[in-house]
Amino acid sequence: MYTIEDFRKINKSENIIVSLHGQIRLNERNITIDDIMNAIDNGEIIEQYPSDFPFPSCLILGISIQGIYIHIVVSMDEDKIYLITAYIPDTDKWEDDLKTRKGAK
Repeated sequence: MYTIEDFRKINKSENIIVSLHGQIRLNERNITIDDIMNAIDNGEIIEQYPSDFPFPSCLILGISIQGIYIHIVVSMDEDKIYLITAYIPDTDKWEDDLKTRKGAK
């Protein structure tokens, strides 16, 4: 299981690898690598996905450089962060805290 500090230790643009899916989503949603880095710097892990392949991944709630809350799904190895996707959380699917899925207990 990751900690947010694990990501912060290597949180530099040259250490972030973006999947093709991730790049498409970033472009569609006007989210930049600077937004991703800022979200890691000020965010928190809200879900862990230990069975994801090839590395476990997690969902981070953070804030973009424009001050907008974003969710990012990332994994990592020793020296790289792998961005899977990023999006602005939908309040139809997330509680007001943006940490809890609606209907989850």
